[in-house]
Amino acid sequence: MRTKNRRNRWGVGVLLALWVQVAQASGQYTITVQPGEFTIEQALQQARLNRLQGGLDRPVLQLQPGTYRLSQPVVLRPEDSLTTIVAPRGQVVVSGGVQIKGWRKKGRLWVADVPLWNGRPLEFRQLWVNGRKAVRARDIPARAATPGGDPFERMNRIVSVDKLRETIYIPRKAIAKLSPLTPHLSPLTSHHSPLELVLHEMWCVANLRIKSWRAEGDSVALTFHNPESHVHFMHPWPSPMVTPGGEHNSAFYLTGALELLDEPGEWHLDIQARRLYYMPLPGEDITTATVEAPALQTLLAVEGTPDQPVRGVTLRGITFSHATWLRPSLAGHAPLQAGMYMTEAYKIRPQISRPNGDHKLDNQGWVGRPAAAVSLNCAEGVSFIGCTFEHTASTALDYHLYIKGGSVSRCTFADIGGTAVLAGSFGSEGHEAHLPYDPTDRRETCTGLCISDNRIDDAANEDWGCIGIAAGFVRGIRIEHNEISNVSYTGISLGWGWNQQTCAMADNTVRGNYIHHYARHMYDTAAIYTLGSQPHTVVEQNVADSICTPTYVHDPQHWFYLYTDEGSSYITVRNNWTPSDKFLRNANGPGCTWENNGPQVADSIKVRAGVRKER
Repeated sequence: MRTKNRRNRWGVGVLLALWVQVAQASGQYTITVQPGEFTIEQALQQARLNRLQGGLDRPVLQLQPGTYRLSQPVVLRPEDSLTTIVAPRGQVVVSGGVQIKGWRKKGRLWVADVPLWNGRPLEFRQLWVNGRKAVRARDIPARAATPGGDPFERMNRIVSVDKLRETIYIPRKAIAKLSPLTPHLSPLTSHHSPLELVLHEMWCVANLRIKSWRAEGDSVALTFHNPESHVHFMHPWPSPMVTPGGEHNSAFYLTGALELLDEPGEWHLDIQARRLYYMPLPGEDITTATVEAPALQTLLAVEGTPDQPVRGVTLRGITFSHATWLRPSLAGHAPLQAGMYMTEAYKIRPQISRPNGDHKLDNQGWVGRPAAAVSLNCAEGVSFIGCTFEHTASTALDYHLYIKGGSVSRCTFADIGGTAVLAGSFGSEGHEAHLPYDPTDRRETCTGLCISDNRIDDAANEDWGCIGIAAGFVRGIRIEHNEISNVSYTGISLGWGWNQQTCAMADNTVRGNYIHHYARHMYDTAAIYTLGSQPHTVVEQNVADSICTPTYVHDPQHWFYLYTDEGSSYITVRNNWTPSDKFLRNANGPGCTWENNGPQVADSIKVRAGVRKER
């Protein structure tokens, strides 16, 4: 039965026009949502009221083409269970962006006023111009010297490190574009924005907000703000590297100063003055361009409770776009691995022996989890099918705690600042990173999630230490037939915890994935990487090829196609095609089996790897 458009007044008196199609027998009905008329949140509220009033419990929200701009995250709650949200693929965008307009010329630059957003000055670290991620002004060129090259090949390298004084020395030439140095400690800010050191550290990059500088001959001594300074210098791994002769010292670049905006395609935000500066590309008319600044870190949150999860929700065909990542601006970013940032960390001297054959313990650390454009907690059977995740500055899609079942299928991930798909706990903020994780409430563990037939391209372009697909303490997860390319670090990372003790992980499968052009910026990496004890876990029939070769990494040869790292136990690695047998088995525990991996693997496995054709 189809009813006329009807007006309903409810809640705080919101007037809502809905087109409702009801199928009484199944309890399913459709709410058609038009952008600009009302919000997705209002449509969800109407569906909840319909459920309460009429017993209809299977709403379908049909999103009509257009852009749905958010002022706060959309939240799916237990009351939204059995809801389907659908859209014609590629025609519906759920955006956390704010358009910047009103550009005026100022010398070589163009400037626009940044609007207030939700009553506060809008702060952001990313900018998209006509769909292209623009370059935040930095001390190295915005573009490569040669077509297809890497502009980061022109980064400077640090001179030395004084961990006791929490100081890093850089070449004086690196600050040549900035204001003249004074011979004493002084605040280092440029147009009301803190200058930032982005430091390459083996498998991570650290974002350190500069507190002061001091000239010492040909070098400049930099100190940094807390909390990141203390955490960063107390922890031994990863660390800034200094080598004899300095040839392989850690590379870095500086960002966050208007003086560094000297090339087309670069931008700078003056936060206090609320002004945005930009230098257009040749032929680019910024007055008619679409300029998007991200305002929200999270666009959609699925939030149930352990005893009342969000159940049976499907999202299909939606594009999630323009999500920011503010932690480096607010508290710096000193990561441990896979984008997990350290909240407390320190080295242990002398090292302490551990039971069960584990390496001696030389440090302790506790980690936090990065923001996500779409996040799920306490969800059962929640799936994303044929969706697109693009222009996100941190994690795109995060299945975190109390996850059961669900799938991520035939989605596209492009221009992702952090990890494309993140699954499972990596330990709570109270859990020391080297301890086995086995919660008493087993529901807490992510189980039964399937990540299949997705295309992931250009991931970890903001936080280089992130992953294409990263799974922590997971059980029964299946990562199958995805194509992962142009990722800054590792393609697929499975497991967490640097020990071989049995814990929450088991029964995982990584099968039939095609991973190529990975390790764009990092090393100590692999197409597929594992940690920890994972009984009955299989890594098979994957294809790894075409690793990138950045020259600025500390050890350019320390990369692999397959890598079972510390504590990896009870994992079978078999029938994976790679161009050579460049593998690493580092401090593995018992039960790891390697069978028939390398260039001799059958061509049929190469043909079948990657995204399968739709039936």
